[in-house]
Amino acid sequence: MADYKIKPAKLSDRIVEQLENMLLEGSFAAGQRLPAERELAERFAVSRPSVREAIQKLEAKGLLNRRQGGGTYVCDNLTVGLTDPLFALIGRHPESQFDLLEFRHALEGICAYYAALRGTAADHQQIKTLYDSICLSQQQQDVDAEAKAVGQFYLAVAEASHNVVLLHLVRGLTPLVEQNVRLNLAALAPREGTAAQLNAHRQRLMQAVINGEPEKARQASNGHLAFIEEALLEVNKERSRIERSLRRSQQS
Repeated sequence: MADYKIKPAKLSDRIVEQLENMLLEGSFAAGQRLPAERELAERFAVSRPSVREAIQKLEAKGLLNRRQGGGTYVCDNLTVGLTDPLFALIGRHPESQFDLLEFRHALEGICAYYAALRGTAADHQQIKTLYDSICLSQQQQDVDAEAKAVGQFYLAVAEASHNVVLLHLVRGLTPLVEQNVRLNLAALAPREGTAAQLNAHRQRLMQAVINGEPEKARQASNGHLAFIEEALLEVNKERSRIERSLRRSQQS
């Protein structure tokens, strides 16, 4: 019988595997600069040439690139499919906002479910910190900051799910979600008490995640988005009624 010898993995290949895992887990985002080779060598307890070789292999795979002036970065195009011009068009089209809300029902609901199932104490603290940021931006009446904080809140829930596919999908969609939130806030601003109701929904979601109640977390997420959808429909009906009244008054 032939003697088949298993070749030991090269050190650089093991570093490649470690870095790929970090990319998958979201430790480095698209466009983010990696630590210097020296720092990575110390972190992995290897030589700098081994780190350099690993980086070259990841460059060849299209995951990293070196930029003029120094530094190695995660490729920006890792999320290109979720941030291309078509998605920018969706973000600007009023009718598509309801389609996006429907999609968020499925995506954010399952994120909330798994966040309640798998979230750690550190995840819970991050979610709570971002919830507090939402409340603070409301007090300061800063709509842009509020939309940003809301988008990061949902991203933190996705991170707490510890599902790398959900995480990267939500991360890629976050700019679109933030724009959706900004439009929704502007549309719902005239409705008194809406901000308090939205916060109450998010608080129920947060508490279900922290308490480790997956089904309650999913229901809280779905209930929150259903409330937004119904409120927007009511606003649109009221706007249509006012526009009809104005047209009739102009004709008389």
